[in-house]
Amino acid sequence: MNALSLDALVAAPHAQRIRQWLGDVEVVADMSWNLGDTKVLHLQAGMKHVVAKTGGEANHHIVRELLAHRRYTGPLIEAGKAAKLLHASDSLRLMILDFQPGELSAGSEYEFDPEFHRQAGAALKLLHSQAQCLDPGYEARLTQKFLLLLEREHRIEPAARRQIEQMLRSYEPQPAVLVPTHGDWQPRNWLADQGELRVIDFGRFEFRPAASDLARLAVQQWRARPDLEAAFLQGYGHDPREGETWRIMQLREGLGTAVWAHQVGDRDFEAQGLQMLAETLAQA
Repeated sequence: MNALSLDALVAAPHAQRIRQWLGDVEVVADMSWNLGDTKVLHLQAGMKHVVAKTGGEANHHIVRELLAHRRYTGPLIEAGKAAKLLHASDSLRLMILDFQPGELSAGSEYEFDPEFHRQAGAALKLLHSQAQCLDPGYEARLTQKFLLLLEREHRIEPAARRQIEQMLRSYEPQPAVLVPTHGDWQPRNWLADQGELRVIDFGRFEFRPAASDLARLAVQQWRARPDLEAAFLQGYGHDPREGETWRIMQLREGLGTAVWAHQVGDRDFEAQGLQMLAETLAQA
């Protein structure tokens, strides 16, 4: 059987529904990260290129992404920065999106290009500016969630674990302003199409504080490149980060990354989470 056969790559109900929507299709490429049960396929149906994303019954990333595409990607689509949702099935955890041209900017010349980061800041502002709400209990709920996360299997050193727990328990949460966030805003989810930025993968979409979408950039691409940070903030319009709240946010991002990546076996991403934790704890 052809390694790029649709039936070999997705479950039978998914393949059947895809053909109902699109007719005969050719699998151009399997673009899956192979973490969890999410499949991402580049398909061709006649002259049209699309992306199919599928997941298992418990795949909450597909649910989040469907919500994002149905309600909050409009301004990005209008700006030519995100794909349009063409077909979707909530029960099957299945969606079909327009194909976005371009290559992943991670590892390319655009990963550290100031103009590209300026575009990323401007695009993020389009997403964040659509709505906001004040949630008095958001920070308190997250504190409890991440204390429980510490109980899961991970490779965080015992001394660091104790320091994390102490920081979380001593933190005095304040009401938080929440906006629509991407949840993984960084070059591995930015496509570069001849220098033009396009955004993919809304599987971590959720209402959060705006600063949370800067968390990964701050410890990766911006660490030794203040010019990239400045360009991004110029595109965004201002800096949404605030003191102690930002430090706790970085702690949670590192903890969540380290635990989740360990569970799915992504050693590189786990190392990134552990690095985020080490840097945050060193500043405590």
